[in-house]
Amino acid sequence: MFWISISIGVIFVLWGVIFPENLINVMTNLQGTLLDKFGWFYQFSATFFFVIAIFFAFSKYGKIKLGKEHDKPEYSTATWFAMLFSAGMGIGLLFYGVSEPVSHYATPPFGEGNTIESAKVGLRYTFLHWGFHAWAIYAVVALALAYYKFRKDLPGLMSATLYPVIGNRIQGPIGYIVDIIAVFATIFGVAISLGIGAQQINSGLNYLLDIPISFNVQLIIMGIATVLFISSAASGLSKGIKYLSNANMILAVVLFFSFLFLGPAQFALELFLTTFGSYVQKLPSMGLRFSPFHEENNQWVKDWTIFYWAWWISWTPFVGTFIARVSKGRTVREFIVAVIIVPTLVCALWFGVFGGTGLYFDVVQGVDVAGQSLETALFYVYDQMPLSGLLSVISLFLIITFFVTSADSATFVLGMQTSNGSLNPPFFVKFSWGIILAAIAAILMGTGGISGLQAATIITALPLGVILLVMTYGMVLSFQKEVRDSKKIS
Repeated sequence: MFWISISIGVIFVLWGVIFPENLINVMTNLQGTLLDKFGWFYQFSATFFFVIAIFFAFSKYGKIKLGKEHDKPEYSTATWFAMLFSAGMGIGLLFYGVSEPVSHYATPPFGEGNTIESAKVGLRYTFLHWGFHAWAIYAVVALALAYYKFRKDLPGLMSATLYPVIGNRIQGPIGYIVDIIAVFATIFGVAISLGIGAQQINSGLNYLLDIPISFNVQLIIMGIATVLFISSAASGLSKGIKYLSNANMILAVVLFFSFLFLGPAQFALELFLTTFGSYVQKLPSMGLRFSPFHEENNQWVKDWTIFYWAWWISWTPFVGTFIARVSKGRTVREFIVAVIIVPTLVCALWFGVFGGTGLYFDVVQGVDVAGQSLETALFYVYDQMPLSGLLSVISLFLIITFFVTSADSATFVLGMQTSNGSLNPPFFVKFSWGIILAAIAAILMGTGGISGLQAATIITALPLGVILLVMTYGMVLSFQKEVRDSKKIS
């Protein structure tokens, strides 16, 4: 698995180095075809995973333990939550915290932009993209990986989750194809985080030190970060990722409350409460929304909602494997509730405060926040607040540590996926994947920017989405057998 996957990775890197224009043309054309023909599939899949996750949690299967009956959780609840967030969405929260709600305010999914109503709609759709659906996708995959690894003693591989459906063929060509798809979905999904992280670090350095915003600077940032996350990966999960995850949480909490109390707290919290309520109320229709009679609105769904579902699906081998790795000993119900509900509330509160503050300055104060680029909007809002320099420094450090932990966790998971599910993959394997991951992120950023990374993600998410649906069917079969066997014993 390792040598086959790494060879494909090297070939992809060489393709991007030798024929960069051909690479990006092929990927963007394929992306357009997939969105036109299969956009419905991504939308359906996200809603399906949310529904099935709730079913697992509150059905008779909720008592099943992810491990043997005597297994206890390896990490405290607080550390467990910290590791979930660091692996899950860290960089994205900072990159999109202000910029996405403000962008939707200016260009909403429907209706007229730059209005009070579009501000509410924009924040509500931000909750959709980062809320229950997103974490449900992670939860279902992580649940399957943890169940088969710790309770059934199968390898911690995506192919192993198909055992109830295809049996021992998981060890043959079908299993290899599944795992290779998972590897490259992981690489492309994480590459987006590295790309937007490098962009926002560059933007922060420009704000603080007047360093120019350019791809060359971002390439240097990615090079330095690569050295840092490979060094962290070398120290192992319990040391490197655990310590950085806890540091991330401390910095994130400090930044959040600083931002809240230095900004228009009352406005932001009122906006959060009213929009989160309407988000929950309109969740079913928002989660399945298309605009087949309105091309512009339909394109908005493809550019934003469908992209997010593809991004989260492509991240599932990475985040799912990582969450599974740190969740041994939890019950299905405890696991689902923790992984879906708690992170959704925290993400919504984050966007409510950061996005709400951005909307306050734009809508109420008349400051042109919506006119800024996605990577600069956060620092532009800091300019309107007290202690802007301090907030910028904290944000910059937080982006860097999230950058390192995301890539660190990704190399660990890629190592697991190509070492027969080993919980402690060799350093050489993690090092090799760290180099390939950084190279692919740099090539896609250099040839197509963020849109190039998005194209790669949407392409790999389609076959992976099909695999996840088969995996879910197999998990239902396994849970049914588990309940039947427990009744026989009792």
